[in-house]
Amino acid sequence: MTFRRFSLWGGTMGSGIAQVCAQAGLRVALNDVSQEFIDKGFQAIAWSVGKLIEKGKLSETKEAILGRIEKAPDFSSAKEADLAIEVVFEKLNQKQDVFRKLDEACAPPALIASNTSTIPITELSGVTRRQEKVLGLHFFNPAPMMAVVEVVKGVNTSEETMQAGIHFVKQIGKEPIRVETDVPGFLLNRVNLISYVEAIRLVEQGIGTVEDIDKGMKLGFGRRMGPFETGDLVGLDVSCNGLMSIYEESKDMRFYPPQLLRRKVKAGQLGRKTGQGWYKY
Repeated sequence: MTFRRFSLWGGTMGSGIAQVCAQAGLRVALNDVSQEFIDKGFQAIAWSVGKLIEKGKLSETKEAILGRIEKAPDFSSAKEADLAIEVVFEKLNQKQDVFRKLDEACAPPALIASNTSTIPITELSGVTRRQEKVLGLHFFNPAPMMAVVEVVKGVNTSEETMQAGIHFVKQIGKEPIRVETDVPGFLLNRVNLISYVEAIRLVEQGIGTVEDIDKGMKLGFGRRMGPFETGDLVGLDVSCNGLMSIYEESKDMRFYPPQLLRRKVKAGQLGRKTGQGWYKY
């Protein structure tokens, strides 16, 4: 299955995924909760594409790439899509609401995917009439720069859908990682979030500082960003909700959000998007 047209619903990650798909030659319909957010997402894409062209990393013109992106004010544009991806906040009821609407709007052959990092795909596919055509496509932030995408199988996801998802990921120039069971957190976040929780606890206990842990992880393990720098980029609220989703599903205390993380979220210190998280911006 070759994807030619794709619809995307919601969020900062949504604009990044839309950019990746447009750069790969796909036509994209971009939707969000309001026209204001759609416009902001489009502006973010335009800025990012311009920077990549300046650095010589894209051969097409900015106009050609942006010309493939349609600002979609509602769900009606999904009827032409081969694939629709939901990228709303990590709240089950919100995601299920979007899935219901996409199931109504999309043509019968279309696939519906979620970019969720923590919620089981089966809980999302269950509200649709096409459970075999629902899968997870978990991109990592920032989507234009990160090379990997998890392709996640729900209980009723068909092998044909999984193969189509893998083909899509390769079509847009990314590397697919198969996840055979949709456990909360899937593969990579279950590894990454555990290390993030431990780093926060080390700071809580006064054993190390945010700056030293980030520096040590970069110099000692070859990471481009430390866990706290990554946390600020992703958003402390996103990480906290993700951890809580895994904990509520698994009851594994290793994933329970540390007190310091919960306090920062309540104080509105969410990372780069609010000007302060683990660092000030």
